[in-house]
Amino acid sequence: MPLRLPVRQSLLGLLAVLVLTLVGCSGDEDPVSDDATPEEVMALAKMTLDETSGVRLDLQTEEVPAGVTGISAATGVGTHAPAFDGTLTVILGGQPFEVPVIGVDGTVWAQIPLTPGWSDVDPADYGAPDPLQLMSTDAGFSSLLTQTTGLEEGESVRGGENNAEVLTEYTGTLPDSVVSNVIPSASGDFDATYTISDGGELRTVELTGVFYPETDPITYTIGFDDYGIEPDITAP
Repeated sequence: MPLRLPVRQSLLGLLAVLVLTLVGCSGDEDPVSDDATPEEVMALAKMTLDETSGVRLDLQTEEVPAGVTGISAATGVGTHAPAFDGTLTVILGGQPFEVPVIGVDGTVWAQIPLTPGWSDVDPADYGAPDPLQLMSTDAGFSSLLTQTTGLEEGESVRGGENNAEVLTEYTGTLPDSVVSNVIPSASGDFDATYTISDGGELRTVELTGVFYPETDPITYTIGFDDYGIEPDITAP
């Protein structure tokens, strides 16, 4: 005789199956799993940044070495067009100058201090990164993730809006051949620290090393926010 379960027990069992199915489906967005290796997390974070329509960038350093022309800060939005619209803070002769910058259609324009209008520029002349390369999948910020060696997982903390996310720190080392894609004058090995959300989004990059010739090491911190934005960036 077949075993017949009470109707209540059968319904509860069916409900449990449905809940498990929904939970499983909610994981289809490739979140960071608990047993993922640091290399797998970096690969996921790279893919997430490479596939987003746009992102807001914020680069900062506490001090540019004395006597060099370099960048102390940069804020703006970037896309994979490639395109960038933002402002660089450039140190010239020891003084900071805010320089609006637009990069699109293969050209970088800037409003040079004491020069009227927009000028076609080479960012390397000012020790600045090429804004058209920042979102490159081969040589931009995302490329740092999968070329970092000696990766180690660090602490996890609550963060993000309303502390709704788990942010985990990862550390490793990068050669100047990779970092120079972002800061052209970088030399030597660099200590790298990444913060990755449990949804696979790169949130911060911290790079420490010699960015300018014959100077002491400094640290640049780059923040990534507003994944999925779609800025309309056009030539000035």
